[in-house]
Amino acid sequence: MSTVRTPTRLRILAAATDLFGLRGVDAVSLDVIANEVGVAKQTLLYWFASKDELLAAVLLEAANELTVVIEAAVRASTDDPLDRIDAVVRAVFRPAVRRPALLGLVREVSRVPEEVGARLTGQLQLLASRAADYLGQEMDAGRLRRADPGLIAALSYATVTGIATEPAVLRVNGWEPTPAGLRHLRDELRGFLRAALAP
Repeated sequence: MSTVRTPTRLRILAAATDLFGLRGVDAVSLDVIANEVGVAKQTLLYWFASKDELLAAVLLEAANELTVVIEAAVRASTDDPLDRIDAVVRAVFRPAVRRPALLGLVREVSRVPEEVGARLTGQLQLLASRAADYLGQEMDAGRLRRADPGLIAALSYATVTGIATEPAVLRVNGWEPTPAGLRHLRDELRGFLRAALAP
């Protein structure tokens, strides 16, 4: 798979991200993506030999974007663990508020062949493992209230992925999948984590 970042390749990735995330992978053909980008299907196939290869590239790009925003949030935050956790939660939600299709990709990972979604799943697991390790260290240092660090990381992850995978359940409780709804959910998660982890 080519990783060259040409304007055409980037336009294909951007269009595929939005289409896969909003409509679902099965509902979007390579013809639809090529049409959206304004290129011939042969041009798309020059950059991505198959739909699975394109999807794998889209998922990898999304995982890389998530990693970058989390690492930037950690670097920009204070040393206080509650402030750092708050910064990470805000950072994770920021791309979702700007581009809701990214959350749709999370939903799609559970529906694609394992080998296609493996890189995104692996990167998400790495981020969750790092989060659990960090929480455990801060709990051991007495800077966070003692809890199960792996479970706290998993609950946070489940909240974010639940937006994409269980919107009907959230709607029952009055939540709407709008930018304002995402911000409200983000703020509830921030408040929950602060209350649960303050020493």
